[in-house]
Amino acid sequence: MKRTIPLFLVFIFGIMGIIPFIIPNPIVQGTDEFVRNNLLKILAAFALILGLGSLLKVHMDKIRRRRQNWGYSWVLIISFIITSIIGLFGGVAGTGILPTTIGSFSFDVWTIYFNVEVPLGSTMFALLAFFMASAAYRAFRARSTEATLLLASAFIVMLGVLPLGERISPHLPSFAQWIMEVPNVAGQRGILLGVALGALATALKIILGIERSWLGGGGE
Repeated sequence: MKRTIPLFLVFIFGIMGIIPFIIPNPIVQGTDEFVRNNLLKILAAFALILGLGSLLKVHMDKIRRRRQNWGYSWVLIISFIITSIIGLFGGVAGTGILPTTIGSFSFDVWTIYFNVEVPLGSTMFALLAFFMASAAYRAFRARSTEATLLLASAFIVMLGVLPLGERISPHLPSFAQWIMEVPNVAGQRGILLGVALGALATALKIILGIERSWLGGGGE
């Protein structure tokens, strides 16, 4: 029963997600709206609780075993507890029972998000840009025909978007734009088509019960 019921539910809800795109019946569409707007929100709330519980369990185990960088786990847990208390009792914008302002200083959830979360995310992506530049430097080497084409295209596009490119040739910016709009878009569409077909195949395998690795136990 531990495998039969989950497989049955996945099959039923998988079919329910496909039917509304095929049958434009008001009853079918209304059922789909109910499932998407009500049932999925309830399931997402339970999934959020399970996810947060799993996150805390992993970091508590990391602290208990004194694994590498276990001190950062304390930062996560303390930040999680403080933010949860402020969010639950202080409200989103300081409208709860817990005061979230001290004079002109505010620490409600929105303030924490815009003044802590957003700057941290910006810092992470700024660091990621340097890693991408380093990876591009290693990748842009003319070791094969494909790598040579990639290097030449990148060089032309970079020159085309700079004022120097227009001084070299008035046709260079338009050629760089053509590379971005035609070969680049064609490649992106090919990749997206492959991803879509792969996702469709995986979804069908899960709905039909062929792929069972999500149940645990090696997918047997």
